[in-house]
Amino acid sequence: MMNQPTVEFHDVSLRYRIMAEKGITSLKEMAIRWMVSRIRYQELVALSEVTFSVSSGHALGIIGHNGAGKSTLLRVAAGILRPTAGTAIVRGRQAPVIELGLGFEAELSGRENIFFNGALLGRSPLEMAERLDEIVAFADLAEFIDQPIRTYSTGMVARLAFAVATTVNAQILLLDEVLSVGDASFRMKCQRRLQEFRETDVTILLVSHDLDAVSEMCDLALWLDRGQMRSFGPAADVVAEYKASVGGGQAVGGAIETAVAPG
Repeated sequence: MMNQPTVEFHDVSLRYRIMAEKGITSLKEMAIRWMVSRIRYQELVALSEVTFSVSSGHALGIIGHNGAGKSTLLRVAAGILRPTAGTAIVRGRQAPVIELGLGFEAELSGRENIFFNGALLGRSPLEMAERLDEIVAFADLAEFIDQPIRTYSTGMVARLAFAVATTVNAQILLLDEVLSVGDASFRMKCQRRLQEFRETDVTILLVSHDLDAVSEMCDLALWLDRGQMRSFGPAADVVAEYKASVGGGQAVGGAIETAVAPG
């Protein structure tokens, strides 16, 4: 077990079956067409035969254009989505920050949401109470912690979500664009914490459009294009390939996933 990768994807594919019919203007019309078998469907491929592995203490940056399948891959790793084909194996306690505000209730205060979000992550109220002060201090929200989340800015929500996920004990961090919504000071604080996690053998999967951050913070990178792997390997090399492709005017990424799961 000690030598096994923390995250393993073996030929993972994820397909969506969506209606190809156009011009249906009411639920009644759709029901009639369905009953007489006149509804046609088409298949959208969000991920196609993705294979990679990441071991403890390594950070994987996942890059590619919007719609490339990045967020979908992270959701598969988190167990939110089940692959249509292939196998996704994740070993260890997870702490996901996959969608900004996911796991928070707008009418609850920041303090109440810490316990609420912790419960969704499988943490006990006692564990969250023990870490409450550390979470509030890291998020720099002491002045606002008893205000409803709906009054928070996007950056404040991001700080709280990141603080909760990275303050509790976890073997795997799943982070989706969390660095893109904070200010420079917060991003530096996040980078320091992620480095601390790597030094304690935590595995990190980071989706980001910030290629410099991926090069600096990750030792591995995975480039997705229309749900397919274009490259996987040392972060600096993969980022360089991606930049060269974009600079050369080649089509990278696509809209194939945006109708079902933006990534």
